[in-house]
Amino acid sequence: MIECYKTGDDGVTKRVEAPEPGCWINVVAPTHDERDWLEAEVGVLPEFVRAALDEEETSHIDYDEDVNQTFVIVDYPSAEDVEEMSAPSMLQYTTLPLSVIFLPEKDFLVTVSLYENLVIEDMARGRVRQVDTRLRTRFLLLLLLRVSQRYLIYLRRIDRLSSKTEAKLYAAMRNEELIQMLSLEKSLVYFSTSLKSDEVTLNKIMHGRVIKLYEDDQELLEDVLIEIHQAMEMCTIYSNTLSGTMDTFASLISNNLNIVMKVLTVITIVMAIPNIIFGFYGMNVDLPIENLPFFNTWVFPTLVAIVACVVAAWIFKKKGMWR
Repeated sequence: MIECYKTGDDGVTKRVEAPEPGCWINVVAPTHDERDWLEAEVGVLPEFVRAALDEEETSHIDYDEDVNQTFVIVDYPSAEDVEEMSAPSMLQYTTLPLSVIFLPEKDFLVTVSLYENLVIEDMARGRVRQVDTRLRTRFLLLLLLRVSQRYLIYLRRIDRLSSKTEAKLYAAMRNEELIQMLSLEKSLVYFSTSLKSDEVTLNKIMHGRVIKLYEDDQELLEDVLIEIHQAMEMCTIYSNTLSGTMDTFASLISNNLNIVMKVLTVITIVMAIPNIIFGFYGMNVDLPIENLPFFNTWVFPTLVAIVACVVAAWIFKKKGMWR
């Protein structure tokens, strides 16, 4: 999908039918023909197109002097569509690449993403203030600010979801809640790694060597850095908390298993006593059966077995083996 937007003199960003100078070209999950159009008609370098469509590409900034094109790729947070998942409670967050390409020669700004995302949608629908497609640097900084804000939103959701899942685990320890906690822990690892890469990219932009920074953009860039640092701190705190919680529940599971095994062992020992006593009367021996005490009645062996079981159970209870 390819859409073109341009901000007019009235400050309103509207969709246009074809690329114009000062416009923004938004590319989402392009087909093979759309990739060829980007390279042939728009003039984007093929290596930039391949890098933008690589899901494993990390955040970085690149500049090609021959064609005067600047390539910026950042990681944005994404959540699984809960309605399409087989288990709605299993929610996991991940990060995906979002590319921004500057073409000063044609006065174009191109964004490329593998999937539809809320960051681009907010920019296209006018939910972000002061968006001007003619000001490429400001557009990039507003995009990065929206990405950092999306990180903060998802981190707060992760915190609330982990608290709810933890409360369920206290009530009844089930595999579904444990898997959800593990999924959230993995999400925080993805966030932490991507935020560090985005911070490095922002520091390179801040130096102004690759992308020209204007005086009006300095304050906006500082806001982006503040949001990124806040997201990194929140991610570290939540990750440590969730990791400690998982370790605690692992210890509880191990302790509960030990208690169950101890009780089963005590029951096995107590139940083995009657088998031992009655086993004497069931053995094949050379001596006549009359030599066994009380061979002609079942009351005495049964009474001895019961007394022995009660004594053994009392001893184990006194030593706290039943708890």
